[in-house]
Amino acid sequence: MKSIAGMMVIAGAMLGAAGQSNAATLNTMPEVGAAIQACWTPPANAGNSTVTLSFSFRRDGTLIGRPKPTAIRVAGEEKTRQAFVDAAVAAVDHCLPLSFSPALAQGIPGKVFTLQFNSPKQEQAAPRVKASP
Repeated sequence: MKSIAGMMVIAGAMLGAAGQSNAATLNTMPEVGAAIQACWTPPANAGNSTVTLSFSFRRDGTLIGRPKPTAIRVAGEEKTRQAFVDAAVAAVDHCLPLSFSPALAQGIPGKVFTLQFNSPKQEQAAPRVKASP
């Protein structure tokens, strides 16, 4: 009985997360970066940490595969490092699906994007989102 209740709680949490969406229609990659950054909550005591994730979108605003860390600079032990990376991946997951304008959706599939997540001490005025050709 406990396992059924536990599975229902997990399923409910998954359905709630799947229903979340960034309602605003995004027209540019800087807008995409800003939307994802709005979901970012760095772990406490993150110091001067950064992680860069690479990922690709489908036209419908969902991801193709999982975000991959491509550059990680986190001081401390492995547990601290993993918590920072997990928080960045969670920021992407919690913002999806995004709503792309038709023009943005047309050119987005299959391109690899990178986005840097910074601790509060490292935050910059505008998020950097890069797309590979």
